[in-house]
Amino acid sequence: MSIIETRHHQMFPVLDTAQIEAAKRFASGPARHFASGEIVFGIDERQPPAWLVLKGSIEVVRRDSLDREVAITAHHAGQFSGEVNQLAGRAYLATGRAGPEGCTALPFDAAHVRALIIGSAEVGEIMMRAFILRRVGLIEEGGAGSVLVGNPGTPDLIRLQGFLGRNGYPYAVLDASAEDGGRAMVERLGILPEELPLLVCSNGTVLKRPTDAEAAACLGITPELDPETVYDVAVVGAGPAGLATAVYAGSEGLSVIVLDQRAFGGQAGASMRIENYLGFPTGISGMALAGRAFNQALKFGVEIAIPLEVARLDCGNSGGPLRLELNNGGVVRARTVVVASGARYRRPPIPNLSIFEGAGISYWASPVEAKLCEGEEVALIGGGNSAGQAAVYLAPKVKQLHLVVRGEGLEASMSRYLIDRIKALPNVELHTRTEIIGLEGDQATGLTGAVFRDKTTGATHACPLRHLFLFIGADPNAGWLDGCVTVDDNGFVVTGETFAQGNGGIDRPALPLETNRPGVFAIGDVRAGSTKRVAAAVGEGAAVVAQIHSALAAVSSAA
Repeated sequence: MSIIETRHHQMFPVLDTAQIEAAKRFASGPARHFASGEIVFGIDERQPPAWLVLKGSIEVVRRDSLDREVAITAHHAGQFSGEVNQLAGRAYLATGRAGPEGCTALPFDAAHVRALIIGSAEVGEIMMRAFILRRVGLIEEGGAGSVLVGNPGTPDLIRLQGFLGRNGYPYAVLDASAEDGGRAMVERLGILPEELPLLVCSNGTVLKRPTDAEAAACLGITPELDPETVYDVAVVGAGPAGLATAVYAGSEGLSVIVLDQRAFGGQAGASMRIENYLGFPTGISGMALAGRAFNQALKFGVEIAIPLEVARLDCGNSGGPLRLELNNGGVVRARTVVVASGARYRRPPIPNLSIFEGAGISYWASPVEAKLCEGEEVALIGGGNSAGQAAVYLAPKVKQLHLVVRGEGLEASMSRYLIDRIKALPNVELHTRTEIIGLEGDQATGLTGAVFRDKTTGATHACPLRHLFLFIGADPNAGWLDGCVTVDDNGFVVTGETFAQGNGGIDRPALPLETNRPGVFAIGDVRAGSTKRVAAAVGEGAAVVAQIHSALAAVSSAA
């Protein structure tokens, strides 16, 4: 059964008289009447409000993958429109029209929606749960946000699926070669094979082989940023550390922007199950944990800009706001900057590795990758907890999983519960003191095999496989700091030391999570000496907010 069937009453709740009266105090304008069939909200509308129905109804519809209109629900008196996008003032993923009897409804723009959710605990809990469940329902149903048309398993299609999935955006996929799929669309538009995949945006725009940034712009995922705005806090990185900073800073009234070049959740967001995070005895997926934090940040008015990559931190602006220069030519200004950019995936020294990235090589194990390698023989390199979690997730879905580690075993780097679970899996073969020294295949056919080498004997053997998962750690993602702050010999950002010379005469010691550049903090995996655990990253994200308040207070008193 779908989530709409099992949790319909929570997705589409009806407020009682007292709750409606409480909500009215937060409306952003007077009630408006819509005639029968009149558009109340549409997918092209900018900064659309959520609507609380006082009389009549709103009929909500979406377009399916074949461009047919599909009914989602009807909002009646006491019900409200919208989903997660309305927390941030983003476009609707569906269209709402006044019902046969017309409709009278109260508007709540994004700021007033957030004020209602925070200001009325009872109504706020009902609305927040409904917004989240509605987004989950749209993802489950597919097709409400966008349609991808391409050949299954191709690198660009996998990339776009991963980008949309990791950002919690609904989409459907049509096989470009299937008669009952996207072939008719491809032929009608005269699309060449090299122009695939197509992205059909919610407003009907068709993009050919778009980049992640182009897809995000068309779908309204990336907000429009005002270069004149000066935020209290700019967070670079939307992993657990960055999202924790956003939630705590936003809840305490600071203006916050979070920037990430790919998706919220970071590396933790790609973990299929985290079992040692406090408060979740049965475990929680990294995506679920990150998704909750993401929605919580939106609730407190945090601006989240994805996918926007920070090119560099401008170190030359002494005394004024800090400047972050973006790869798209934009600029973000803030009074403080939190470096939470985490780490980038480490690549083993395999000569032809780059040929197969996106065509058999993966650095995470999401449902997209699991479906592609279902019933096949796969290999996974790595001996840490992330590798163990991925192996446990993939093993039930594949024919055989080869777990490859360079060391003597798993005990030195993996939690005991994961080791025991892996030992109990009948289709997992552990290769210790082994490395992969070559890959077989080509760009046309993709990965077809790997060459294993025993480090003790030097013996090699070929293993046929089409999927290789790499979980061998990561290096600090701090290149964009470009010498602005001190890093250690391994490139991790150093905190808590004295300020650099020439910083405008700052008369205070650096705070524990502050770099040698006043107002620039570092937390999470990118910080030297940090504990590489999700809980530790979240803790640093919370702790840094108190230090940001101290830094801002010091600047105010000096002024």
